[in-house]
Formats: sequence, C-alpha cells, structure tokens
Amino acid sequence: MTFNGTWKVDRNDNYDKFMEQMGINIMKRKLAEHDNLKVTIEQSGDKFHIKESSTFRTKDIDFTLGVQFDYSLADGTEVSGMWELEGDLLKGKFTRKDNSKVLTTTRALVGGELVQSYNYEGVDAKRVFKKQ
Repeated sequence: MTFNGTWKVDRNDNYDKFMEQMGINIMKRKLAEHDNLKVTIEQSGDKFHIKESSTFRTKDIDFTLGVQFDYSLADGTEVSGMWELEGDLLKGKFTRKDNSKVLTTTRALVGGELVQSYNYEGVDAKRVFKKQ
C-alpha cells in the first residue's frame, strides 16, 4: 500500500533518449517531456487501480499482480505483460505487440519520491514523481 496516492512528475533523466529508442518521433518526444503527468495509485491487496492523467490523455488501468494484461502506451504502442511485487519494488515486464521487443519498468519509493525506471533495448531512463 506504500504506492497509494497521487504523484506528479517532477523531473526526467534520459527520457528523450529512451523514447527515441522506443521509436517515438521527435514531436511526440518533445510533447511528452512536458506532459505534466499525474499518476494516482490505489492498491488493495494484489489488485491495483492506476489513473494516468496528462496534458494529452487520461487513462484508467486495472491489473492484478502476476496476471498478464494488455496496455496501450501514450504514443499508441500496444504491449502485453504483467507487474510483480518484489519486496518494496514494483516490477513490470512488457512485450511490444508490433516487434516482440521487451520493455521493463520498475516503481520504487526513494526518499519520499516515486521513481519510475525504464529499460528498452539497452537504454535506461527515469521519471521522478512527488506526492501531491
């Protein structure tokens, strides 16, 4: 339940290079860097409800830990995968439907901030969120 709350993006690290590796065009990358993303997380046992709201879209995501589900990234990329909880770390592994390449992501609380880390094809990035 440590992830519960509303989190607003504060800063990015290597996010543009990550998005470029994902194949996202420069216009969408520039917009995404200033998306004012807010993530609301509600955890109840092994079930999660997440609401992502940004300048460009609002999306509700429901998943159960360890159960595969389909998801559409902000740029429209379709993925399938699952989240698992390892200690205090929420780990996601998602496979792109268009090319079968793997995107991994983690969420962790570090010093009162929510740190979301990504890896795709050898490129790492982070987005750091502050609790609202």
